[in-house]
Amino acid sequence: MVATDSPKKITRIQTRQAFSFFEWKELFEYRDLLYFLSLRELKLRYKQTSLGLAWVVLQPLAQAIIFAVLFGNFGRLPSNGQPYVLMVFTGLIPWGLFSNTIGRAGGSLVANANLLSKIYFPRLIIPLASVGSVVLDSLVSVFALVLMMLLFSVGIGWHVLAAPLFLLASLAMGLGVTLVVASLNVYFRDFGFAVPFVLQAWIYLTPVVYSTELIPEKWRFLYALNPTVGLVEGFRWSMLGGTTLSVEMLVSMGVGLVVSLSVGMAVFQNIERGFADII
Repeated sequence: MVATDSPKKITRIQTRQAFSFFEWKELFEYRDLLYFLSLRELKLRYKQTSLGLAWVVLQPLAQAIIFAVLFGNFGRLPSNGQPYVLMVFTGLIPWGLFSNTIGRAGGSLVANANLLSKIYFPRLIIPLASVGSVVLDSLVSVFALVLMMLLFSVGIGWHVLAAPLFLLASLAMGLGVTLVVASLNVYFRDFGFAVPFVLQAWIYLTPVVYSTELIPEKWRFLYALNPTVGLVEGFRWSMLGGTTLSVEMLVSMGVGLVVSLSVGMAVFQNIERGFADII
């Protein structure tokens, strides 16, 4: 009796669709690489520092104290009935999660040029690995914020349950913008110079160091069109309470979140195949 050949395994290679969500299954298969690259980013960031993670708290806390003295003490700006340093610190946490994601991961593809040109792996892993240190920084800052609230005898209400949602939204929106910046930075290195300037201007268009109460009532709707306003005021409301948060801010935040992620994924997928050749 003649033995029949066993069926052969066929591997089909085809291009991706013009727009589709990332291959999350492939990312899961490379989860070990993501873990070790994230760990490397953490080690490099705090290597040869005496204070280590303490810098995560000291940097925003020093900023908050300076702004509190200048704007709260001398400028007498409104602070929603809360200590000014707390108001500023609650603004710096979601803003830091958003801006640091862009700042650190925006140039990650260029910084890992040697890795990109030698082996294959999902390119999304590189910006995601850079985001890991930002998440850790934010968690440490939130812990410091809770201690400050206890120090100032500020109670924590039920709305604190919404705080993780606003932090997650800050991270997701920052990641969406990062995918655009990191992708285009491979082809046009001007983005590496432009991003710090844009973020520096953007922080003053967002109620980080001041309250939305400072904005005249007739301009608040236009002001709320900035999606990061909802991120900051939403997290501030969840931690300190107050009535500054509006429906317009939440809608703008939601739209900005969806648009940034959709555009970021589309841009990244459409041009990632050329990273190794250009970089």
